[in-house]
Amino acid sequence: MTVTARRELVSPGTRNAFRSLATDLTIRIVAGLWEDHGFAPVAPEDLKYSDPGQRRTEFMRYAEGVDWADERHVRRALLVFEDYIREYRDPAAEGTPKWLEDIKVRLDRDGYHLNDKGQISWIHPPVLIRDLSGLNDPSGIVVELERIRRDLTTDPQGAIGAAKQLIEATAKTALRELGVSVVKKPDVPILVAMVHKELRLDAASAPEGPDGSKAIKRILSGAVNIAVGVAELRNQGFGSGHGQASAPSGLGVRHARLTVNAAVTWCELILDTLTDPSAPWRRVGPAAGATSDGPPQTSRRPPTP
Repeated sequence: MTVTARRELVSPGTRNAFRSLATDLTIRIVAGLWEDHGFAPVAPEDLKYSDPGQRRTEFMRYAEGVDWADERHVRRALLVFEDYIREYRDPAAEGTPKWLEDIKVRLDRDGYHLNDKGQISWIHPPVLIRDLSGLNDPSGIVVELERIRRDLTTDPQGAIGAAKQLIEATAKTALRELGVSVVKKPDVPILVAMVHKELRLDAASAPEGPDGSKAIKRILSGAVNIAVGVAELRNQGFGSGHGQASAPSGLGVRHARLTVNAAVTWCELILDTLTDPSAPWRRVGPAAGATSDGPPQTSRRPPTP
């Protein structure tokens, strides 16, 4: 199964349901509802949608300009959809009309809740908001993000297990992007140490300037402790991945949120540093292989073109 780098946060079916509302609105209103939230139409020659209906076509001129995998775009688009509902809905009508029930079901499938006031809210918000398409293969990260999004509010143990796996996936992806192959399977603390060394995020490699300041070093030390702490929590039986005679007691959503947010903080640090064109690791030679007293030896290969 192929996993795409960026998952659309609103399905085509939901977008189509809102497009159908445009049929009974004027072209001016259709355009105005989008433009009220800062969206601009695509040029007519760039429009991929074909429809004899002018109002639906006008809707798609704006909808095709939305990056449906970008949380910031989607948040604004949801405000547009709320305005469409208010514009289309008959305030004097009683009960829930069929078209609105259909939209409510579609939104629910996408992970959104539509309340009685026509407001749309996220049931399971995205966890890591960034474009992963620049990575050669981000599928390992994407899989764990989807697990976290699915389990965060319903299965704390599963979310904690996925948070630990997200750290592993991010570390291994970063090392692969850097052209470093791991000779043997390291535990999370070793993986974390390796990727920090390769990205010059360890105290010994930090250059002069902000990256070498005592404050940044203290923060980076805390980031290492965060990543290791997430792994330890999972290994102590509070995360999925190991069968247990008894389920952990007292584990709640707040513990899952704490663990997931901690893991995401570390992963964003690694991915931000990896993609930063002025990051310290780009200005110095490659890190030397670890000694026999340290992490496993790594072999460096040329990055994939």
